[in-house]
Amino acid sequence: MPTELVWEGKFDAKGCKKAPLRVQLPFQEVETINESALDRGKQLALFHAGQTRAWRNRLIWGDKKYVLPSLLPEFAGQVNLIYIDPPFAVGSDFSFQVTIETETFTKEPSMLEVKAYRDTWVKGLDSYLQWFYETSILLHELLSEDGVIYVHLDEHAGHYAKVLLDEVFGKSNFLHEIVWHYPDNFQGNVNGFANNHNILLVYAKRAKVKLKRLEIPLEKAVKRDVRVWSKTEKKIVAGRDEAGNLLYRTYETKFADDVWTIGQSSVTKAKSSEWLSYPTQKPEELLRRVIESASNAGDLVLDCFCGSGTTPAVAEKLGRRWIAADLGRFAIHTTRKRLLTIDNVRPFVVQNLGKYERQLWQKSIFGPEEQELQTRYLQFILKLYHAQPLTGNFWLHGIKAQRGVHIGSIDAPITEADVRMTVAEWQKALGERPTKGIDFLGWEFAFELNEITKQQAALAGADLRFLRIPREVLEQKAVEQGDIQFFELAALFVATTIKERTLTLKLTNFVLPLDYVPAEIQAQVTNWEAWIDYWAVDFAFKKDTFHNEWQSYRTRKANKIQTQVAYTYETPGTYQVQVKVIDILGNDTTKTLQIVIAK
Repeated sequence: MPTELVWEGKFDAKGCKKAPLRVQLPFQEVETINESALDRGKQLALFHAGQTRAWRNRLIWGDKKYVLPSLLPEFAGQVNLIYIDPPFAVGSDFSFQVTIETETFTKEPSMLEVKAYRDTWVKGLDSYLQWFYETSILLHELLSEDGVIYVHLDEHAGHYAKVLLDEVFGKSNFLHEIVWHYPDNFQGNVNGFANNHNILLVYAKRAKVKLKRLEIPLEKAVKRDVRVWSKTEKKIVAGRDEAGNLLYRTYETKFADDVWTIGQSSVTKAKSSEWLSYPTQKPEELLRRVIESASNAGDLVLDCFCGSGTTPAVAEKLGRRWIAADLGRFAIHTTRKRLLTIDNVRPFVVQNLGKYERQLWQKSIFGPEEQELQTRYLQFILKLYHAQPLTGNFWLHGIKAQRGVHIGSIDAPITEADVRMTVAEWQKALGERPTKGIDFLGWEFAFELNEITKQQAALAGADLRFLRIPREVLEQKAVEQGDIQFFELAALFVATTIKERTLTLKLTNFVLPLDYVPAEIQAQVTNWEAWIDYWAVDFAFKKDTFHNEWQSYRTRKANKIQTQVAYTYETPGTYQVQVKVIDILGNDTTKTLQIVIAK
């Protein structure tokens, strides 16, 4: 028998190796970015004709245990290069720095993010290896026959991962162990040696695959006779000396070996153009070498732990197609903004698994019978919200602290009609059990619900709150450990003016629930605009997906946003305009407006 690594949990009760989850769920497009109106029309025409739409790069928010098997139907054997930089410790990779006006604080990881990697290490190394093993199997299936995978690790698990990858990919398909040496990571007064390297394990799908040689220019500034050059040197004119002689800068070519010395200063120093204050950010030069060594223009690159988005950003600049995914909401937002800073960035879509993941969870937890499923689901959410169930009602499901509770459907947003019917039932029940108002708990909410329904409810004397059911509800251990928190929706206010065919939108207020923001930071913020990190507009929303036709966002160089935008329509008509705001914590709020453009 071949030598293999064995850990607790690798085999089931029958002695068979445990296979990864293979539930294949359809992706939902939640945003299309940088697509022209003409291309948008073409894409819709292809969709309605039942034809394959043009390629769009993909940024996916979701857990790789659902994302990877869901990619298989379309991409099995189609990915030319995979790069992964999986987390080395529990949850630590998910904190990030948030700057509001002149104040900065650390946003700790959400319970969902902590939970995902707490499970990864729940039994220590054994759990990590099972998690890594299942991930490697799916990545092997996605890789093309001539494809290559780079696995970025450190000293804690690299040696175990090497044996595991030998099993999944085959020892004969191992290509290289590359040492990434970063000498500028100074550590003073340490006992022992400073830790200044990571490793990248490189495997191919088939043994005959070879990596491309990488040229590394070594710059030398010299004065030379123009007629004497070695074949390995390139020259450019760098000026003249005091005597008027031409000065040249030469570049002597060296080919990279398996030790790559690339400093981290580009991602750790505020003056660097790459720096994003993201704790696990990697230098673009590192990913440039990875991508150029193992792919060609037009090839498909995958990174399912994309973090700050270095892989898709470099792939975009090098003309590769890409799919990038991450579990962290803020990682997806950081990557979106980073891609938008690239000149002439190609259109890309933001996707998730949305209601399909929730439907799968509901049936697996509460059973297939429709009536029992709904009843158990309502009881489950009420218990998590610490509310008491109510009987004899259709819209009011519970009561908590003298407030009625309505729970939204697993696969549909709470709508204005839902609110209206719930308020009506609440009014009838006032005589029997007086309450102060109603809490609406939902996975999703119809656009503009927060403001319109509150205005209507005020006329009926009802105080309404809208709270999002967090995705952590889907994770059993998060539920068992009491990690579930329900947070109120933000409220967005937009003023509109129309002159002839020109629409002007102006943000007038943004009310953000501040559960995550330290009190001392809140006290320092003087302007509501400070809570907004990014906003975008779809000027002709067609209820298919949000199309980003204009955006304003904060960067280190420009830490202010525009609060007003004008747009001129070519033809008169009635348009749906959708405004999307993403706050400093990465959460989005959307508002839809109806605009009439006269002749």
